Amino acid sequence: MRTSEIARKTAETDISLKLNLDGKGVGRIATGVGFLDHMLTLFTRHGMFDLDVSCNGDTYVDDHHSVEDIGIALGQAFRQALGDKRGIRRYGDITLPMDESLILVAVDISGRGMLCYNADFRTEKIGTFDTELVEEFFTGFANNAGITLHIRQLAGRNSHHIAEGMFKAAARALRSAVSADPDSMDEIPSTKGVL
Repeated sequence: MRTSEIARKTAETDISLKLNLDGKGVGRIATGVGFLDHMLTLFTRHGMFDLDVSCNGDTYVDDHHSVEDIGIALGQAFRQALGDKRGIRRYGDITLPMDESLILVAVDISGRGMLCYNADFRTEKIGTFDTELVEEFFTGFANNAGITLHIRQLAGRNSHHIAEGMFKAAARALRSAVSADPDSMDEIPSTKGVL
């Protein structure tokens, strides 16, 4: 069973996170950041991952530390749950419409963490949430999961739709990449023999 549990405590955040890659899309999300709760609920459902996450963070300062550290913890959970990555498809991609927005996401579970991100939010905030924190979340996630993650906004005007499209698309691309490859169940999908 591909599960993991992460506890991350710093002077700024205290995070508890459980992940099941082979879940039913059930989330119990309490990050202290309302918009991130919404995005992670979508991520969980569209990825068909089970995710329990709670965070006690210094949101009296702003949401930055909580959002970044949850991205880090979720990335660590993915890396841990995937183990040696034997039998996975490795790659996943999708071009996902969210109303007027159109988001492309491609992922390679490569063992090398990198985010390639291109977005043009027209507002600095979605409610009280800083739109620049979307990139911070995915940077922490990609680096700590050890994946190459491309996120590109192809169209869009509404900041909420753009962000929502990114989380849904990332989840669906990851769902494909972590899924079992029936043609190579006992193999690591790399000519190097390791990812």
